[in-house]
Amino acid sequence: MRYFCLLCSMILVAISSSHAQSLEVCHKLASEHYPEIKQYDLISLTEQYNLSNAAKAWLPQISISGQASYQSATPTYPEAFKSIMQANGMDMVGIRKDQYKIGIDVSQNIWDGGKSKASKAITIAEANEQRLHTDVSLYDLQARVNNIYFGILLLEERITQTNALISLLDNNLSRMRTYHNNGVATQADVDIIEAELLTAKQTLNQLESSRASYRHMLETFIGKPLTSEKLERPTMTSINSRTSARPELDFFNAQKNKIEAQRNALNASLMPQVSAFAQGYYGYPGMDMFKSMRSADWSLNAIIGVKMSWNFGAFYTKNNNIEKLNIAQKQIDIQRDVFLFNTEIQTTHYDEEIIRLRKTIDEDSRIVELRSNVRMAAESQLKNGVIDATDLLRKITDETTASLNRSTHEIELLQAIYNLKNILNQ
Repeated sequence: MRYFCLLCSMILVAISSSHAQSLEVCHKLASEHYPEIKQYDLISLTEQYNLSNAAKAWLPQISISGQASYQSATPTYPEAFKSIMQANGMDMVGIRKDQYKIGIDVSQNIWDGGKSKASKAITIAEANEQRLHTDVSLYDLQARVNNIYFGILLLEERITQTNALISLLDNNLSRMRTYHNNGVATQADVDIIEAELLTAKQTLNQLESSRASYRHMLETFIGKPLTSEKLERPTMTSINSRTSARPELDFFNAQKNKIEAQRNALNASLMPQVSAFAQGYYGYPGMDMFKSMRSADWSLNAIIGVKMSWNFGAFYTKNNNIEKLNIAQKQIDIQRDVFLFNTEIQTTHYDEEIIRLRKTIDEDSRIVELRSNVRMAAESQLKNGVIDATDLLRKITDETTASLNRSTHEIELLQAIYNLKNILNQ
């Protein structure tokens, strides 16, 4: 049972390792690990708060105030009238100069001309624009991951070819030493091949160091270590459509939607507003001025009504603001046209690059076959003393270069295809 559990664990590790190697999984992990992914939550929270604030515009607006004042003059009775009243036993003191109020004002929107609705629309449009801007940033991350990923694949292929060269040189070095012991080859022939073998090993060390550096960069992007020695080579896919589905196009549309929301808000600012109000206060003097002139007692006072306000100042800048929005929309159209133009140029470039590489790879296969035949013939000629070690090394180098070129072109073809997929978002 213990061995069965151990075997299952090894299988799970192997499966997770293979998943960690693929380009698609690296894209996913890099997007999840990239710090900007946190922007989505912050954008949603900001949108919720702004929408909540816009909805609260329809709640009653309440304010409480207190006031104490001293006036230099107050309303008084005419002297003749005051004398008549005093003669009848009524003391008319008039309004006192010190006055006090504790009040509350309540206002309720009835119609705001569409301002709150326009404010909500702007909030939603801005949040959508910010989300799509984040989509663009995260999508650009894929191109960076592609460059590192295919850079590692190229280094791995060079390491594979260098190991094959080392193995081939090692075999020929053993053979050359045998020839030297039998008097068929000179010590110089042995030294030439050994020097080339040491050079190949130095190259291998440099390539492995570069691969380790690239792997570390990829691990930084995806936020976890690569658990397998080699990355998985992506499959050769075809591009079915040349229509771009990049998030930048949605971002441009979101910008235009925000401008349209701002245009609606501008129109709403030109409309009048109607609201109900209620005011009340406890203090002196009250609304009954005659009563307050006879007595300094505090009283409760209230007033309710409906009012309309219309700010005509918005009409002064209406045309200028509309033109500013029109200019902003034209700028977005220009940016969109520039983006599509550059996308078309890049698409054409990679289309031609893919065609060239496919043709080159077909030729590479034949070149490798011919170079391999020449190298094997050279090994036989060396055995018979027809050529020396220098000639053999040249043939080995030619074969290795041809094989490396073919492998490099195959990876470059894959990279060109996936770069084109990235440009078109396919």
